[in-house]
Amino acid sequence: MQTIDTYNFQGKKALIRVDFNVPLNDKFEITDDTRMRAAIPTIRKVLAGGGAVILMSHLGRPKGVDSKYSLKHIQKHLEELLGQPVRFADDCIGESAKKQAAELKPGEVLLLENLRYYAEEEGKPRGLADDASDEEKKAAKAAVKESQKKFVADLASLGDVWINDAFGTAHRAHASTALIAKYFPNDKLFGYVMEGELKAVDSVMKDPKRPFTAIMGGSKVSSKIDIIMNLMDNLILGGGMTYTFKAALGGHVGSSICEADKLDLALDIMRIAKEKGVNLVLSDQAVIADGFSNDANTKLADPMNIPDGWEGLDIGPETRERFAKVIEESKTILWNGPVGVFEMPKFAEGTRAIAEAIVKATEKGAFSLIGGGDSVAAINQFGLADKVSYVSTGGGALLEYIEGKELPGITAIRGE
Repeated sequence: MQTIDTYNFQGKKALIRVDFNVPLNDKFEITDDTRMRAAIPTIRKVLAGGGAVILMSHLGRPKGVDSKYSLKHIQKHLEELLGQPVRFADDCIGESAKKQAAELKPGEVLLLENLRYYAEEEGKPRGLADDASDEEKKAAKAAVKESQKKFVADLASLGDVWINDAFGTAHRAHASTALIAKYFPNDKLFGYVMEGELKAVDSVMKDPKRPFTAIMGGSKVSSKIDIIMNLMDNLILGGGMTYTFKAALGGHVGSSICEADKLDLALDIMRIAKEKGVNLVLSDQAVIADGFSNDANTKLADPMNIPDGWEGLDIGPETRERFAKVIEESKTILWNGPVGVFEMPKFAEGTRAIAEAIVKATEKGAFSLIGGGDSVAAINQFGLADKVSYVSTGGGALLEYIEGKELPGITAIRGE
């Protein structure tokens, strides 16, 4: 299999699937450009090799053409990152894209409009009525799959070589991430982002140094947790899911986030952890507030006994110390999800403590892998991204790969 370092790009047009699904504020300003910065080395490698670059990505979840989700919003920042002009096509297929791609010269970069303006990118029908019959749904899905073939062919016609550098979407069998591969049987490659991600995750999966600690945060309890427990020695659970676990144990969690339909799953996870000998570490002190606001009143509380009208928004100082001690004694660390509402300064200290403990462990020789959009945003917010081993651009893809699932975007390149 050819690699990005062995391929001859001279005179070639490289169609690169990047993951520029970056967060934008209400002024369409990028609030975290991690994924864009990650793709720059791959783009520069093609340009330095005498090739031209055609970039394709999605942004958000549009249900058709919607200027709110236009990649035009990121064009200027991309030019700043690359230090050169970037052309923009107002479509990802069609005459506009074909014309600009045909005119592209070596050393130039073209950014295509949002792939998900087309239902064919995901292969899912849109606009079905809520009361559509099974037959109508089946017919709509078949119609999209049929038109998807032309969509894929039109995309493929723009380039000479296809590079998949979008690890964040590698778990999706979409047009641009997997189906397009058949048009490039001998000219398909991983970009540096994909190569780096696979190397980092493989180092965690295949031969982790012990103890191996996973920190899982966020608001939702997932069945993925019990699967990855096969790998680890310690499992720290934080964030909003804490209160689902506490409720499952019979606690009173006030107004905290709690998935009432996941109480049995939480109990199952605790049972499996005990059976597997995994040290399950839950918060025993919460920072609670009387409103979801940085200006709310706060106090410390036992997460098993939170008053009505109050909600847990961070871990308390005692829990920070407990979590940090486990992390700092670890040799392999996976962090997916914050342990508090770190976007608000008043509730960021718990997540900051996690990040700082991971840095300390890394300085002592541990391998640390940070994944998931919120964890990545947090490590960047605290200015610590360059002090951990690897910051992943994938969330769901990262966990699915660790679970051992086949990722279509990887299989499409490796031909497995």
